[in-house]
Amino acid sequence: MKTSADAVRDYLSAVEREASALPADRRQELLADLAEHIEVTCAERPDAPVGEVLAGLGDPRTIAATALAEAGSGSTGMPVKGVDTAPVRRGKVHPLVPLLMLTLSLPFMMVFPDLPGPAFGVLFRIVGAVLLCTSVHWTAVQKTTGVLLTTILPSAVFATANLSGNGPATGTPALLANLAVFALLVATAAWLWRARRV
Repeated sequence: MKTSADAVRDYLSAVEREASALPADRRQELLADLAEHIEVTCAERPDAPVGEVLAGLGDPRTIAATALAEAGSGSTGMPVKGVDTAPVRRGKVHPLVPLLMLTLSLPFMMVFPDLPGPAFGVLFRIVGAVLLCTSVHWTAVQKTTGVLLTTILPSAVFATANLSGNGPATGTPALLANLAVFALLVATAAWLWRARRV
């Protein structure tokens, strides 16, 4: 009887066989992306059978034909018989958009401290977090880490400081605290940018 690991191995072998015309590094990248996607999907849907997860990815010939077409090695101008060469699902929003919204939310609040600044800064942060969570460019773990570090942690720190009354009100301590949070936002955005799926 086949185990779920056997089914995944067979599926990836079929993709590798069908994509043999791809350069070796691109083929390995494709297989690694598929394996990661299968792992994340199985973790997010533990009750779903592995066969259902694999069926959701599509036929190995379709995946290979799409990868070949994208790489330029399979684009002969003629369709491959029996293979749907529809483009791979792409994000509708450029991956830079949520990262900029999350990073620039704090400077927007600092530059315009009156009513519109904080309101728009919070709106930027919420929209950026939603766009990050719905993006196809990051894994579930990367999305969760990104939201924790760019939205929840800074909001919790500022809320705690404001509610306790012990936070720096103005001057150099407030500036240093804001710069530390901004550095965290920039570092997290840079990490997400490097970790994104192209």
